[in-house]
Parts: sequence; structure tokens; C-alpha cells
Amino acid sequence: MTLSLPPLSLYVHLPWCVRKCPYCDFNSHTRDGALPEQDYLRALLHDLDGELADAAGRPLQSVFFGGGTPSLLPAGFYHAFMDALAAKATLADDLEVTLEANPGTVEQDRFDGYRRAGINRLSIGVQSFNDQHLRALGRIHGGNEARRAIDAARRAGFDRINTDLMHALPEQSAEQAVQDLRTALECGASHLSWYELTVEPNTLFWRAPPPQPEDDQRADIEDAGFALLAEAGFQRYEVSAFALAGEACRHNLNYWQFGDYLAIGAGAHGKLSEPASDRILRYRKTRLPAHYLADDGQCRRDVAQIAAAERPFEFMLNALRLCEGVPAALFPARTGLPLAVLDGVMAPLVQRGLMHPVSSQRLACTPLGLRFLNQVLDAFQDIGL
Repeated sequence: MTLSLPPLSLYVHLPWCVRKCPYCDFNSHTRDGALPEQDYLRALLHDLDGELADAAGRPLQSVFFGGGTPSLLPAGFYHAFMDALAAKATLADDLEVTLEANPGTVEQDRFDGYRRAGINRLSIGVQSFNDQHLRALGRIHGGNEARRAIDAARRAGFDRINTDLMHALPEQSAEQAVQDLRTALECGASHLSWYELTVEPNTLFWRAPPPQPEDDQRADIEDAGFALLAEAGFQRYEVSAFALAGEACRHNLNYWQFGDYLAIGAGAHGKLSEPASDRILRYRKTRLPAHYLADDGQCRRDVAQIAAAERPFEFMLNALRLCEGVPAALFPARTGLPLAVLDGVMAPLVQRGLMHPVSSQRLACTPLGLRFLNQVLDAFQDIGL
């Protein structure tokens, strides 16, 4: 089988926050004084030059500014970056450009500036509209600020806004969890990320776990939330992503469909396919902002090939997060392996009602399989090619 070139995206990491949240295991660093805006911009653009050289003129389908808290940086930073990107890269006519924003770090003028800079989609990190739960999560904003931020974004002309929410929060009741969703709908949400708070290693919550709802209550919360969103016309298109028609995040869809993505910025992770050499590479950039700046962006680390035996798991780890899965033909195109290598693994999963048969022409979990996704994914490890 021949490996094909998938769509290409660009991820840009902005690593600073006002303060580190107790649940956060991302590469984020507390701001200490003024941010080195111009130095970081210069490093990003040097980094971009190297990445684009490897992309060999392939067009970018989407750009995602993640963090950290990208909205700590002013609109002028993004104007300069997007102008340079347009001069250096081939961009799709319908380029999707997303920026993550924290309600505690934005105001009307800043949203207006982001829109003028070419950003056309926002992901606002609300987490909850309940002040008690926001304090427990260590957030710097309140519920009213979150509502005002969403309203300000709409007044600035953003019609594509993701509202980021968590459930299973410390001492959160089922009604409070569902009320967060109701509030998001009242604010005019068209896309929602709604996911369970998980306690990760190397976080404050790992050292001092907060009280969370029991497993049965979490399942009841999810069922109630899914029903509310379905009634409001939202499709659950990924394990924790819900959207009205046409509002799915194209950047994240490229991840889940095992597409390629360039990565720039401290701690950013990337993936590139090389059909000529039958290689799929993963890599990351140095984590610490000071080291990234010292290297002036020339800092690709841990470049590793995804071996043929690892590709089925790597592919399914992404594709099976999509509720409708992916076309079966995507597996050989994105992995360079024949679909038949999955037969021995999929047969028992289909028999147990966890996956749909390959004859459906899609690789997809059943609703039961989505509930037990980790068990399904474990089956694709060490497939033994």
C-alpha cells in the first residue's frame, strides 16, 4: 500500500498564563512580568521557516493558537504573525484560524483586534459559569465575566465560537453540571467542548485530589447533558465535542482523521507524513519558553518515526474518538497499511458490540464502544505486523 499526503494544519503554542490552574498538565507557565512579545514572535517565525521547508509548499487548511493563554498577547502580535504567515505559506481560501481565549484576559477592543488580524474562530475557556466551581478550579474569571466575554466576541463579529466546559467538578451536582450547558445555550453557543475533569499526574489536584461525583452520577450527568444538547440540535461528533450543523472544528477534525500538522512554539507537538520514504514522523519543540527563545525557535526535539506496527493504534487512537468514525479507505491512505491487518483485532470487537463491521465501509465504534473507548483502543496495541 502507498502512504498518501493528508491535509496539513499549523499549531502555534503560546505558553504563558496568568497563573497555573490546579488541574492543568499542559505546557503552560505563569507569566512573570511583561511577556517577551517581540522576541517570541521572532522565534516563532524562524521556527515557521524550518517547518514550511519540510512542508514543501503544501497548503495549510487551518491554524490553531493554543496555550497557555493566547489571549494574553495583544492583537498586534497576531496581526504581525498572520501577515508573515500569508507571505511565507500557501493558505487555503477557507482557512480556519482559531485562538483560545480566557474570559479573564480579554476585553471588547482586544476581540475586535483579533478579528481584524484574521482570526475567524474562538475557543473560550469558560469551564463553568458557576462561581463556586470556578474558584475550585483556580480560574481567574467569574461566571458573569464568561457571559460578557462571549457577548463581546459576538459583537466583534465572531460567529464561530467554541465554549469550553467541564463536568464532574469538585462537589458539583448533576443539576449544576447541566445548568452550565443551559447557560452556554442561552449565550448562543454553536460549538461546545464538554468533558469530564480528570486528575492528571504532575498537577496540584494529583497531589491533593478534590471531591468529585461518583461514577454512577457521572454517567447520569453525561446522559442528561447529551439529551439536552441533542434536543437543542447539537450533534455529538467527537467524544467530547458537540456542534450545530457546519460548526465542527476543522482543525481538530484533521487531528482525529490522522492528518498532518506543523508545530511551532515552546512545547508544540507535530506530525508529518513522507510518502516517498514511507515514513510518518512525530516531533516536539523544547518545552521551556526561555530555552525556546535562546534557540531562536530552531529546536525540534525527539523526532521519531511511527513504526508500521504502531500505526494501527496511532490511527485508531484518533479516528475512533469521532462518533461516526472515518471511512475505511482512510486507514490505508493515512497509514500505508492494508485494511486487512485490522481483521483479527476487529472481529472480536464487532462480536462484543463495541465496533461496527468493516462491511459498513467505516471504522467506527458503536455507542457502547464509545462508552468503553479505552478498552477498544487497547485491542489495537501491539497488533504484531
